[in-house]
Amino acid sequence: MANTQQMANAIRALAMDAVQQANSGHPGAPMGMADMAVALWGDHLQHNPSNPHWANRDRFVLSNGHGSMLIYSVLHLTGYKLPIDELKKFRTLHSKTAGHPEVGVTPGVETTTGPLGQGITNAVGMALAEKMLAAEFNQAGHAIVNHHTYVFLGDGCLMEGISHEAVALAGAWKLNKLIALYDDNGISIDGQVAPWFIDNTPQRFAACGWNVIDAVDGHDAAAVSKAIAAAKHSADKPTLIVCKTAIGKGSPNRAGTSKAHGEPLGAEEIKLTREALGWTAEPFKIPKEVYADWDAKAAGKAREAEWNTAFAAYKAAFPAQAKEFVRRMKGDLPKNFNQVAFDAVVAAHTKGETVASRKASQLALEAFTAALPEMLGGSADLTGSNLTNTKSTPAFRVDLAGDVVKTAEGQIGRHINYGVREFGMAAIMNGVALHGGYIPYGGTFLTFSDYSRNAIRMAALMKQRVIHVFTHDSIGLGEDGPTHQSIEHAASLRLIPGLDVWRPADTAETTVAWAVALQNANRPSALLLSRQNLTYSPKSDLGDISRGAYVLAEPSEVGIKKTHGVIIATGSEVQLAMAAQKLLAERKIGVRVVSMPSTNVFDRQDSEYKQSVLPAGIPRVAVEMGSTDGWWKYGCAAVVGIDTYGESAPAPVLFKHFGFTAENVADTVHAALLKA
Repeated sequence: MANTQQMANAIRALAMDAVQQANSGHPGAPMGMADMAVALWGDHLQHNPSNPHWANRDRFVLSNGHGSMLIYSVLHLTGYKLPIDELKKFRTLHSKTAGHPEVGVTPGVETTTGPLGQGITNAVGMALAEKMLAAEFNQAGHAIVNHHTYVFLGDGCLMEGISHEAVALAGAWKLNKLIALYDDNGISIDGQVAPWFIDNTPQRFAACGWNVIDAVDGHDAAAVSKAIAAAKHSADKPTLIVCKTAIGKGSPNRAGTSKAHGEPLGAEEIKLTREALGWTAEPFKIPKEVYADWDAKAAGKAREAEWNTAFAAYKAAFPAQAKEFVRRMKGDLPKNFNQVAFDAVVAAHTKGETVASRKASQLALEAFTAALPEMLGGSADLTGSNLTNTKSTPAFRVDLAGDVVKTAEGQIGRHINYGVREFGMAAIMNGVALHGGYIPYGGTFLTFSDYSRNAIRMAALMKQRVIHVFTHDSIGLGEDGPTHQSIEHAASLRLIPGLDVWRPADTAETTVAWAVALQNANRPSALLLSRQNLTYSPKSDLGDISRGAYVLAEPSEVGIKKTHGVIIATGSEVQLAMAAQKLLAERKIGVRVVSMPSTNVFDRQDSEYKQSVLPAGIPRVAVEMGSTDGWWKYGCAAVVGIDTYGESAPAPVLFKHFGFTAENVADTVHAALLKA
């Protein structure tokens, strides 16, 4: 019989030793949650250390990611490819044990956590994906999608506002396979949380439609295990298990205090703690019998083998569905995707419609959502404005019993009503993408990307295919005024490493932006779209749009032989550049118009292509309704932009007021050329 106390003490010892050796880190949370980990990982977690990517594994999220030594210890002890030498290198350069857990770096880590509240929200996305995939693929007698999502979280996660968004949606969606274990220790960095955190957490979760198991002794592994077993029987509600714990459990002088939270215990206190725990092993040494109690390799292989047998039977009975499931979980696009994208772009080009780019986005989505059943859309209560809904994506709903509602044709809903929860939507989409099986996209106004920003950054850091649809991208939304008019947002989003930002000018560019975003399996994208209609610009070649910038019009097209300057424009301002080109031609000035829907993508092109689009020695002027700062890197002689907040007035009035007219663009180019 396993010695659960020694199993927990192994986590405590490794956490103490690693933090001490690194001279930084958070020993208190791993020490306090060690018994909870023994209960979950020892008795319940369905996983295979030899295959961290097994499709039907349970997902485990350490939302309070500063306690990373807990997950590193458990992954090492259970048999993942995380040797003890990596634990010794905790928080050092290029180790697999970073200060906070990072997906793609450490085998077995499901999501990157650290920004508190986002882990539980990612977990909601994972549980949502599991529920939807089960409804979509499972057949009578063939439950190939059947796993749980478990979360450890602390007081800090619950204080973050995003947790309210996530908890409410989890209850609304009746995610009964989501089980959260709350490390209720009452301590944060500043000390006892009681003066500033007075929420009645059990009542809060119950009010949001959760099953709550309260007042469990978090240091009694058997009691925690019993609570988890009960939670797994919930038919229509997610479950919160409130585990009463002491931070830094085992430390004679620091347990239960904020001193255990975020600094090494110190050599003397570690010695005393070892004595108090009865742990006699040297630092980073684990007794063989403890390793044997933790070892999950054989059980994990058996579980996966059992599932493989079940999946083989499913494949024999439903070969098409099995093939589709494998494709979707791999993240591969359908084999006909290139043709679908080509047809959509050509159709957009041929029709040449004058529509807002938000409408152009919906037209593109009609084609892509019909061809890609993995596309999972949504909006933060702005569906009619963001236009993220299509004929192929009815609303996602669950019935009173918690089952996913299907259409008359047997299809599940693929449009999520997130409510007014931009941050929650973004982090839930990250969780959906991390789980696999769906490509999430969601919409709100561009100015509200500020609410979503940290989750967008996390998607880029984790290299996840998440697509953000940001409409009402400028002063062009008019009367709503400066609170809703984006100024710095495009420039700000372009600064996030690994995020592709697209601001397309018409239907063809918008369709290309969608196609590229869908093809980027390891990169999130943001589409910045207009409220106002945009004139379609005829194109001789559609091929270079996907390179981020291309030559839209040469001076010869308006009767001028020489190129005196270049106008670079994005989005709605491309039509201004085209009009200004004609006005300048009347002054015998020839300019090339370059449409640059994605600066990020263009910046990754080779120097030869960049030079072909923006020739050296020819003055350049950029035009964009937003912050001018980012445009100077392209060697612009002038920028027509906005470095103040907007105003409340009809869009045409604002365009004239802020100088976004063809005449002002032409005058600015002319003046720049005279100075050159």
